[in-house]
Amino acid sequence: MATDLGRRFAEVGTPEICILRKIGEGATTVADCQEIDGYDRRTVGTAFGFLKKNGFVEVAGGRVSVVDGKGADLEESLSILRRLVEAGERGLDWDTLPETFRRRYQPRKRGGSDAVLELRETATRGYRLTATGREAAVRAGGARDAPAALTRDMLRTGEWREILATTGFRPYQIGRPPVPVVGRRDAYREFLDGVKLKLLSLGFEEMAGSLVETEFWDMDALFLPQFHPAREIHDVYFVDDGDGHDAFEQGGDPAEEASIAAVAREHEGDGSSGSRGWGYAFDHVRTRRLVLRSQGTVLSARWLARPDLKIPGKYFGMARCFRYDTVDSTHAPDFFQVEGIVVSEKTSFRHLLGLLELFAVEIAGAKEIRFVPAYFPFTEPSVEIHVEHPDIGWMELGGAGIFRPEVTNPHGVDVPVIAWGLGLDRMAMIALGIKDIRELFTNNVPSGLQALRDRSAY
Repeated sequence: MATDLGRRFAEVGTPEICILRKIGEGATTVADCQEIDGYDRRTVGTAFGFLKKNGFVEVAGGRVSVVDGKGADLEESLSILRRLVEAGERGLDWDTLPETFRRRYQPRKRGGSDAVLELRETATRGYRLTATGREAAVRAGGARDAPAALTRDMLRTGEWREILATTGFRPYQIGRPPVPVVGRRDAYREFLDGVKLKLLSLGFEEMAGSLVETEFWDMDALFLPQFHPAREIHDVYFVDDGDGHDAFEQGGDPAEEASIAAVAREHEGDGSSGSRGWGYAFDHVRTRRLVLRSQGTVLSARWLARPDLKIPGKYFGMARCFRYDTVDSTHAPDFFQVEGIVVSEKTSFRHLLGLLELFAVEIAGAKEIRFVPAYFPFTEPSVEIHVEHPDIGWMELGGAGIFRPEVTNPHGVDVPVIAWGLGLDRMAMIALGIKDIRELFTNNVPSGLQALRDRSAY
């Protein structure tokens, strides 16, 4: 369908046609051609480049001329654009449009300020009666379009008499055994259960927490500075108090107060780790503001502060997280992360890489993986793991690293802690053989589920 820009093109003419008209009216130089009313110079410059590259115009000695017989395709494109505007929300079938038009105007799935067309995909589903369904219909004496229950309205209006005279009520055969209903588990739910079972079988203990967290545990405890852009509204969902104001947690827990004080000293450069910190006065009010959990690492931060933390110990959590993000084939505003830490004097970065490879190969079923150096405020060294999806190419699974002393020391942990946070949704895309993350939350059960079971990973 046409975007706002596309409707404008259809109304006043595409920039290419406007340029040709300008030349026809006497414009002879490139500068003259770039002065088109209603279009900025960038749009006109792009259109002029298209005309020159595709042989619609020639430039010689600083003068511009039109190549005869080449304008018909542009007029046809304008006509198609006007048809798209008339079609409105219905749009037109993309595959039926001429190749020259499709090559010139590539659509975008979510439109944009410089997009002329927006691509909207329509899914068509078909339904058929299975063998079990046909047998059930035969046993029931065939399907009948008849009501199954006598209602109060039928009695009040007398409609029940007409029903008895025509279709009758649907009969009940109490003596017959019930027809079995064939069902199956949700594919993504089965995948998540499989991931949890595998981690438990490897000796990990599970971490769990609330969907609503304070900025302290979600960010401050992870040494994320309070001026970091990720804390602004475009990334994090804030919770309000019902009156349109930010909601805050009430203090009082002595253990949590001690953690806040210790983390604040690290941010200000006066902590036990010896770090210079971030060089600002820690805001003790802001740290209590409530947000929807934006990353699974908040669970690891809380577990480091627990008095029953085991050293050595290994923990995992499967956290539903929320970020204000543009929805596309690999992004969603709410998503699942698998988060984990290993706390041990003997653990190392090499152990972390081995665990990441285990996730990519054994859980996601990836054939190709690669590690990419990365930066996170709470880990050093840091790494990202990328995997190759067979249909959409390389994509990031998540980040990992060794927690910095500024994260562990405030809670009295003085041994290495390796940590990771990976996107379960993206791993499921590979494991279940789907191309769009949104398919995980539809009733379209992926065919890859059987392949997942056949791998005997669960």
